[in-house]
Amino acid sequence: MKRIGLLSDTHAYWDDRYLKHFETCDEIWHAGDIGSLELAMRLQEFRPLRAVCGNCDGGDLRRLFTEKLRWTCEGADILMTHIGGYPGHYDPSIRSQLYARPPKLFISGHSHILKVQYDEKLGLLHINPGAAGLQGWHQVRTLVRFTIKDASFQDLEVIEMTKAPL
Repeated sequence: MKRIGLLSDTHAYWDDRYLKHFETCDEIWHAGDIGSLELAMRLQEFRPLRAVCGNCDGGDLRRLFTEKLRWTCEGADILMTHIGGYPGHYDPSIRSQLYARPPKLFISGHSHILKVQYDEKLGLLHINPGAAGLQGWHQVRTLVRFTIKDASFQDLEVIEMTKAPL
């Protein structure tokens, strides 16, 4: 069993509450637009970090993180990318891969819109954790926590934080 802390679109904005909210997590996953190497290293020092680079991430982050990442966690096939769309509206850059070999969990960021949706056609769960940083039009910053046990997803929680820094 693993407890996962998921975020996206920090755009280099650090909030100490990331660590507070992910204190009970075994790993942190970042779905791109990290924004700074320093932010990635701070998360990595706290918990093991899996991340993908986003369209706003520079060369230093692109050397560390790929655009797509696929792995198995607790028996579940996971696919994460920054620009991915959502069920029925997948981005062309990932659509053929999803249809050819659907994962059990598909994670993307980019839109700054929190979305948790099951794709019945492909039999996968899609999660976009929204945006955890300040950059963008969103008014509420969001994080997601969930548990993976025996290839199933449980105890999913959405954490909302005000956009304005404290």
